[in-house]
Amino acid sequence: MTGNTYASLSEDQLVAVAQVPDGVELRLVRNGDDFAILLDRNELMSTDLYASEEALATLTCSRLIDRVRPQLLIGGYGMGFTLRAALEVLGSEASITVAELVPEIIEWAHGPMRRLTAGCLDDPRVLLVQDDVAMLIDAAREGYDAILLDVDNGPEGLTRRPNDWLYSENGLQSAKAALRPGGILAVWSATPDKVFADLLAKAGFTVEEVPVEARTGDRPGGEDPEHLVWFACKR
Repeated sequence: MTGNTYASLSEDQLVAVAQVPDGVELRLVRNGDDFAILLDRNELMSTDLYASEEALATLTCSRLIDRVRPQLLIGGYGMGFTLRAALEVLGSEASITVAELVPEIIEWAHGPMRRLTAGCLDDPRVLLVQDDVAMLIDAAREGYDAILLDVDNGPEGLTRRPNDWLYSENGLQSAKAALRPGGILAVWSATPDKVFADLLAKAGFTVEEVPVEARTGDRPGGEDPEHLVWFACKR
């Protein structure tokens, strides 16, 4: 996710439309070699603003360096930036389950964005589950070393109201139960949220809030946006 308001250009091409189950309509837009996925005027993700999505993976994996066969769950494929970044730093013994609720997102990955996908969904370490990440979290018991969530623009159900459960007291307790001892729940957000940070601590996690750059490289004539990731470690 990016959390930006999308600035439409005359060269924009509407590529496809998808309906989030029990949620909003998403639009895939192309401009030359660049893509963006939009919710109304809100840019959920794009190919020119993805550094924080990569940081979600690399910073999580750096905290799992002592795990021999780490098992990760990524909530939301999006444009695959988090998945590809994780695959680059994890060894051959790792495994990553990717939960993507919207079938069209995967169709776009294999279709108009196949060059960007670069075969990551065919990596033998990857298991793709086209279902709600909440279902996988609720069903697991000490099954994951890390759960990475980037399904909304922060800890609220933006794309679909049922996602609110993920950030609720019940959802956080389920995430803690799904993690192995010392495991990490990593949650991406476009903006700070003290209430959610306090809720993570109340749920019994050790919480670290880390600002991350949203863009790779400098943007001429303006400040680079900053996002953040909460790393909640199971005690």
